[in-house]
Amino acid sequence: MTSEGGKASHAALVARGMGRPAVTGAGALEIDLSAAEVRIDGTVLRAGDHIAIDGTTGSITVDDVPLVEPEVTEHFVRVLGWADELRTLGVRTNADTPEDAQRARGFGAEGIGLCRTEHMFFGADRHEKMVQAILASTDEEMKAALGALRPLQQSDFEGLFAAMEGTPVTIRLLDPPLHEFLPHRVDVERQVERARIEQTDDLEELEHTLERVRVLEETNPMLGTRGVRLGLLEPELFRMQAHAIFGAATAVRDRVGALPAVEIMVPLVAYERELELVRGLLVGTGREYGLEPGRDYLVGTMIELPRACLQADLIATDADFFSFGTNDLTQTALGFSRDDIEGRILARYIDLKIVDRSPFETLDTPGVGQLVRMAAWLGRSAKPDLKLGICGEHGGDPDSIDFFHNSGIDYVSCSPYRVPVARVAAAQAAVRSSGG
Repeated sequence: MTSEGGKASHAALVARGMGRPAVTGAGALEIDLSAAEVRIDGTVLRAGDHIAIDGTTGSITVDDVPLVEPEVTEHFVRVLGWADELRTLGVRTNADTPEDAQRARGFGAEGIGLCRTEHMFFGADRHEKMVQAILASTDEEMKAALGALRPLQQSDFEGLFAAMEGTPVTIRLLDPPLHEFLPHRVDVERQVERARIEQTDDLEELEHTLERVRVLEETNPMLGTRGVRLGLLEPELFRMQAHAIFGAATAVRDRVGALPAVEIMVPLVAYERELELVRGLLVGTGREYGLEPGRDYLVGTMIELPRACLQADLIATDADFFSFGTNDLTQTALGFSRDDIEGRILARYIDLKIVDRSPFETLDTPGVGQLVRMAAWLGRSAKPDLKLGICGEHGGDPDSIDFFHNSGIDYVSCSPYRVPVARVAAAQAAVRSSGG
């Protein structure tokens, strides 16, 4: 439950992926972080208090309401079977753990369309190692820290490959800016000030941390040093991930007798030269394991910037597939932040009939949708067998799925719990387009 955001904000996206109900944008909530309290209309909630929420209606109650576990009936399974007979659009899932992957497989997912590798660095046993790599003063220190992370990441990938049983697994290389792994500057400044007053032994270490935090700080980090830019500035990060991916693939091959279907995705590409350079790094690393692109794995990119759509034919030269990140493509095309628009802006825009729904919930087909179609057409004009997918949250929205079906897209990818909805929506789109 959040006081800000909306159905398409990052908090809602994460909750959806976890299979948790969420109520976002409850503006009447007063959240007091210092007192660790939430207040609304005279009711005060503290840590440990129970609430019940309905993510469909937006209801919140402190009553002890009965909860019912959903059941998958034989009728539900039969309808999905009929849908699979009709649909032509593939349905994959966005999953970062073997547990999520297995859950999605149970819902009928035909592969992983997006594995966000940054989520693998936030675990208790690896976040500290990631911080050490970022704070490293020398290349040797960074390599040592990344070397400690590599076996952990490889183990993660082996689990995903095993769970997906030979179906495609699309792994996105590290995407977020490095500052997200570090403590907030204000917090570190306070720690440094306290250490100076008390003359503690960790003063020098804290001062070094503060210096690095300041160096990495950006005014607009989501349009800064992230995605492919991060890999070009700190290539050892991408190289470590490549070793983990190829090491996991060959380990699984040695156990089961066949290579998993590995697809490596480079995020936030705007220039064809960016993808060319990172593809070269990946191909060079893959050959250390005796693996060749095209034959043993694919290299593609996430199309999430307008320039990438306009230059898709050039970018396709070094891409085996495009996967449209419609969340960021919507942000960069419309100039809206999905975490900020859901409040007063969206409500006012709906009142004024500028939009009917949030463009982060249902694709803006006249604008963002035409960028997708343009990139699809340009990409396939340069490479006819280019595979096209959708990995943004629109991949689980029925109205958007209908548009993707009619735009030459091969598959959509969505949160595990939205896979059944996507399967039915894809079948409905196929029936409508055939005139049935």
